[in-house]
Amino acid sequence: MVSVDIKNIKVIIYDFDGVMTDNKVLVSSDGTESVFCNRSDGLAVSAIKKTGIHQCIISTEENKVVEKRAEKLGLPCIHGVSDKKTTMLDYLKKNNFGLNSVAYVGNDLNDLAAMKLAAIKIAPKDAAKEILVIADIIMKAKGGDGVIYELYKSLIRK
Repeated sequence: MVSVDIKNIKVIIYDFDGVMTDNKVLVSSDGTESVFCNRSDGLAVSAIKKTGIHQCIISTEENKVVEKRAEKLGLPCIHGVSDKKTTMLDYLKKNNFGLNSVAYVGNDLNDLAAMKLAAIKIAPKDAAKEILVIADIIMKAKGGDGVIYELYKSLIRK
């Protein structure tokens, strides 16, 4: 892990599954899918908003659960995407953010290309090996166990 300066960060991009969830899904007999999210992460999202740092969820997941959680948190959400790198670059351009102002929190191979471009790369401790190798910061929390809360407490609330 390298020393990072979060002061220049203007936007945090989050993956959903494996960051805000434990990367598991509960499938009911009717096909309805459910996930568990950590309420502490919700509190941290609210606290981060108050600092003026913009936040967004970018997810490959197509299920409405991502959209509903983002809606509850009051975060923009782009889901059902196959190319997170291009999606992130489009989002940053549309919102006038440079790559040097981005922190990306991801956990799996579909985050790799986008994460490589971010100024600060953050991963839950149970992220894929390829993500852990490039991460500037590896959280103590596993995905779904308060990754965003830990990020807020350890780096932003100073």
